[in-house]
Amino acid sequence: MQRLVFWLVYPFLWLISILPFSLFYLFSDFVYLIVYYIVRYRRKTVNENLRLVFPDKSDKEIKKIRKQFYHHMVDMFLEMIKSLSITDEELKKRFCFTNPEEIDKIRAMDKSILLACGHYASYEWMNALELYDLKHESFGIYKKIKNRYFDQLVKDIRGRYNTELIPSSKATKTITDNEHNGVCGIYALIADQSPKLSRTRAWISFMGIKSPVFMGLEKLSHTLDMAVVYLHVEKVKRGHYVASFKTISYEPTKEPDYFITRKYIELLEEQIREEPRYYLWTHKRWKHRNASIPNDAVIIKD
Repeated sequence: MQRLVFWLVYPFLWLISILPFSLFYLFSDFVYLIVYYIVRYRRKTVNENLRLVFPDKSDKEIKKIRKQFYHHMVDMFLEMIKSLSITDEELKKRFCFTNPEEIDKIRAMDKSILLACGHYASYEWMNALELYDLKHESFGIYKKIKNRYFDQLVKDIRGRYNTELIPSSKATKTITDNEHNGVCGIYALIADQSPKLSRTRAWISFMGIKSPVFMGLEKLSHTLDMAVVYLHVEKVKRGHYVASFKTISYEPTKEPDYFITRKYIELLEEQIREEPRYYLWTHKRWKHRNASIPNDAVIIKD
């Protein structure tokens, strides 16, 4: 059944990917109307998140952000499909990196990099980084899709530029093994998901709401002495993004406890407050906000 579904859907995805950009974004507008007005995909979750994070905004302001977000979300999803056929030249033109020399600087230190991203702007065209002739080996941490054929498709799309994808369940072991084997890598990971309560002992204020937080950046960088860099992505116009590297720490082992985590959240919050339409409001980031915090939990203060 999984194979059947895949082969029924794949030709349609390919046709979408080869549309010229003018028609591609007209199609995106059409899909937006269906998703927003008919399917109403996760509208309740989006409304709850926006009102929770922006209690001072009026209904009119919330509605405006909501509509802008859905427009962007549909664009971003379809841009992933566009990756099936986009040329290297077009990708590099549409997803630019302003300071790739920052990565070269860290490579000269003979250090691997944890590239911390958020569910913000675009993370589907980050493969453009491989077009800058970096000296690091590239890895992406991702969550597997249940349908193994679509999972392989996503791996093929995201791994098109010699980027090796690592399932999130194997990330810690793989990164640790690579470091012990002398692999100098750059590992892109989205670190703003909501962890399971059973797997976290750390809480932080994210967008003004006390929430559990993943400590992978903190633990891996301290244990393996890996540089931590925040990927700051801006959407400058439809279908065009500009990314810059903001180094959180070159020497994390010398940083005070929780500095890495605090700084990552701070940088992501800054972007969300500036342009909230580009954050992924459909995921339940604050679903544990009313949970009881264990007595032995770490509360990371500002």
